[in-house]
Amino acid sequence: MKKAKYILVLMMLVTISTLQAQNKYIDKKGTLTFEASEELFEPVKATNESVTAILNDGTNEIAALALMKGFRFKNSLMEEHFNENYIESETYPKATFRGKLLDIDLTTLTAAETEVKVDGKIALHGKEKQINTTLKISKSGDVITIKGEFTVAPADFDIEIPSVVKNKIAKEVKVILDFKLAKK
Repeated sequence: MKKAKYILVLMMLVTISTLQAQNKYIDKKGTLTFEASEELFEPVKATNESVTAILNDGTNEIAALALMKGFRFKNSLMEEHFNENYIESETYPKATFRGKLLDIDLTTLTAAETEVKVDGKIALHGKEKQINTTLKISKSGDVITIKGEFTVAPADFDIEIPSVVKNKIAKEVKVILDFKLAKK
């Protein structure tokens, strides 16, 4: 009986120390840029500099949230069309990503960039899409930097592009991310 109690107490201590060893890193000013330009036409590009990202170094889980009205275009009319006609920001106000960094021990990160695969799902415009890509990650002090890019198609999220502008917007949209996550 004493042996069983000892094992139970030992298991609880291991569980508690594991939970305490996990750190969360957060960035409330992350950057997402998307580029959907076609040659010979006005650039279709916007940046959101208030994306929230969270990384759990114990589980390697990562999540990000971008409010759609946070994307800024050079052309205010383009921004209005993006929010009202394409993304429908009133109905679908945010985009989210939930995923996991694969095959990496975050405690071994240094200032040198390391490539890491990420697997997860993007939720946008009421639809989800699986994303598998490679990111660049590094750590300096208590800040983990994650940079990368991937492509998506408006059709993946049932975003309809009117025929009048269909040739002016790329069929594949490049998304570029830059997060600087600080220890919470």
